[in-house]
Amino acid sequence: MSDAPLHGWSARELAAGIASREISAVEVMRAHLDRIEEYDEAVRAFVSRIPDADALALAAEADRAVARGEERGPLHGLPTGVKDLMDVAGLPTSQGSAAYAHELPATRDSVLAENLRRSGALIIGKTNTPEIGLGTLTFNAVRGVCRNPWDLDRHAGGSSGGAGAALAAGMLPIADGSDSGGSIRYPASFCNVVGLRPTPGMVPSGRTGNGWEPHGVTGPMARDSRDAALLLSGISGHDPRWPLSWVDDPRALAELEELDPAGLRLGWSPDVGGLPIDPEVRRVLAGTRRALEAAGVTVVDLEPDLSGADQAWEVVELFGFAADGRPRLEAGRTGFREDYLRNVREGRALTADTLMDAMAHRTELFRRTAATLGQVDAIVYPATPVPAPPAEVEWVDEVDGVRFDRYFLWQRAACRLTVTGHPVLATPAGFTADGLPVGMQLVGASRRDARLLAIGAAIEGVLGLVGRVPAALSA
Repeated sequence: MSDAPLHGWSARELAAGIASREISAVEVMRAHLDRIEEYDEAVRAFVSRIPDADALALAAEADRAVARGEERGPLHGLPTGVKDLMDVAGLPTSQGSAAYAHELPATRDSVLAENLRRSGALIIGKTNTPEIGLGTLTFNAVRGVCRNPWDLDRHAGGSSGGAGAALAAGMLPIADGSDSGGSIRYPASFCNVVGLRPTPGMVPSGRTGNGWEPHGVTGPMARDSRDAALLLSGISGHDPRWPLSWVDDPRALAELEELDPAGLRLGWSPDVGGLPIDPEVRRVLAGTRRALEAAGVTVVDLEPDLSGADQAWEVVELFGFAADGRPRLEAGRTGFREDYLRNVREGRALTADTLMDAMAHRTELFRRTAATLGQVDAIVYPATPVPAPPAEVEWVDEVDGVRFDRYFLWQRAACRLTVTGHPVLATPAGFTADGLPVGMQLVGASRRDARLLAIGAAIEGVLGLVGRVPAALSA
């Protein structure tokens, strides 16, 4: 086992240590609560938490279950937080919005929380998110700005910003995120952690009444791909309430195959089909490519055809906001951000012809991507166009001299890949000259998420970037 303090152990090491009784779940919980106590006032990764005494009681019961020899789930005894868009019984769901700032505690768990508990995870709180998950930076009227543990003057990303920050700061060993336009991948990149936007239907979870929509998904975040696989094994599975769910044997996901990096063939796109990318991000990724090639990875220039992706993503995204917003507004909720309301208005004004065109583009993009992945094991893209931006901005309005007039336009490095319908893994790629993390996205074959995570693990073994502790925090 690791010589590091318990908050620095991998989720796999913690789970194994609890199972073997080398360590106790109470010790693990105490270590993470101490970390939260020390750093969360500055970072603001959590929106709400259960009392420490209750968290320790959950851990003590987890230890008793081990002592009794009970059958346990893959996440047994691991503390975690749930993104504050999903219900957790006993905690309010503020959704990062003034409209829900005084919400009463939920009376029942979401499907995600059910699966976490069934797998043995100990839910101790709700992680920070922007209003209704809007955008890829986390700030709101409920908890303020979620700050980056690598530089507290910068954003942690979003909309799963609290999850990314909590992982980077050692407050949690695993955390969930959700993603339609980079909300797992941006915070993972900014915080030097790992996040998987899985194949739609792999994780049975969602917030709107449309259970057939593959656009927004829930996925695992962790400090490396093997820990992400462990979490994925605990939240995946077939669920009769979710028509797209398809995984019959989720526990098999926990053990990834060992891949020789020299056997990998990766496609390489420097700018996700011509998007502006900050020169420092380009520099870091060029060095990443050289390191992979030096380890024997075959890297080939590849620029898949992503034409039509921007229009398709925007239409589907706005339609989703319309579906999400209509019941909220009809119920008389007030206090929403204007950009949320604008999205709802524009989504409700979409025509049938516009929707039909977007669906056709999305289908074609899936097919093009599948064909391209017949040539390589995965396709590598920049995860974000810039390193983590200053904490005072609400969105990035310029990248490498190109200006944007809408918050989601700087997210297109992620949005374009969402529309392909394939799993996308964000994993660390390097650091800027100022010490800020830079990530990369790997697109893999549909329903081959475990293979994609194994590729990520092989790359992480070459680069040696996962698990690093921010200099601003003590180890």
